[in-house]
Amino acid sequence: MKALAAGIGVVFLSPILIAGTGMVLASSADAVQSSGSFSGCLSDIDSDKVAEQVTKILDGASGKDVHVDGLDLPAEQVPNAQTIVATGLSLDVPTKGQIIALATAMQESRLRNLNYGDRDSLGLFQQRPSQGWGSAQQIRDPVYASEQFYKHLLKVAGWQQMTVTQAAQAVQKSGLPDAYAQWESLATALQSAIAKTFPGAGDADGKDTNQGEKPSASTTGCAPGQDGTGFGRIPEGSVPKGYSIPKDADPKARKAIKWAMHQLGTLYQWGGSCTNAHGPDPMGRCDCSSLMQQAYAHAGITLTRTTYTQVNEGKAISPSKLQPGDLIFSRGSATRPEHVGMYMGEGLVIEAPRTTKPVRITPIKDWDILAARRVL
Repeated sequence: MKALAAGIGVVFLSPILIAGTGMVLASSADAVQSSGSFSGCLSDIDSDKVAEQVTKILDGASGKDVHVDGLDLPAEQVPNAQTIVATGLSLDVPTKGQIIALATAMQESRLRNLNYGDRDSLGLFQQRPSQGWGSAQQIRDPVYASEQFYKHLLKVAGWQQMTVTQAAQAVQKSGLPDAYAQWESLATALQSAIAKTFPGAGDADGKDTNQGEKPSASTTGCAPGQDGTGFGRIPEGSVPKGYSIPKDADPKARKAIKWAMHQLGTLYQWGGSCTNAHGPDPMGRCDCSSLMQQAYAHAGITLTRTTYTQVNEGKAISPSKLQPGDLIFSRGSATRPEHVGMYMGEGLVIEAPRTTKPVRITPIKDWDILAARRVL
């Protein structure tokens, strides 16, 4: 491993990455958060398929014909993942540490080298110059940013015994501490696929005996098939055939879901109060956050009015551990999301989507979940 690390250090740990390796510094002047591509249910990853697609990218494919669930810009994201893995190997970080780093970067930046973020956050891991992570220029160097993440991780006592989300949170101190778990399966598959491109990686001294292992269901969450796609196409404003509110749903969540379902088919109205969605006054109709507010009001629970404040209601939960009635947030950023819906169980979400669209039920697979909250 030491010899391998030294070799990787020469090839990969320079600020300007050598041409031909497939790793380039992501240009993110026009970078935006990915949307509509991830549901939080990626627990049934086909590692062989991921490896095949990753190899195509690293061999120079454009990305147009490459598909990896959870990555909407693989030509940009896979090389950044490779940088993270290569940096970990060069520092002798065990496989689990590399998986934690990948899961963290997926949550923080969707594996994009962003030149913006919350306050002064930047780069793959959204590190902040004001918090001592380095200069803005340094943080935008993916190798430097990866090194800093690993150095902080290795200082966390007992990190190897922690779950991925616990270890990531110990480093990042995020306001959404449970969000990292949703990426564990994909991070595991990516690490395995990328590490295999470095001969001898992970087999020295028996250090990485967990190489290639799948994450446990207890930490990654979603049961296979629970992404809502099993219901097929759902006509807008209708309840998919075969759906019923899960019997084990909290009684208050059941009331909230049932009330929201009564608003199906009513048109969205930005700023609408959702107090009379079926009435003649457009301002009595629902927007996304008023639908949540009024649904829970009918279950005896008070929520604030806007998406920006509802993201702070109740307690944060991992998107991989959703229960009926949980609020999920998308668009914008994790700290300031622009859309909210209610998880209904069975891989479905009820939402008031946008202007000209009715209150509807959609599969959670169509959601890019930035945060999730349990308000019960």
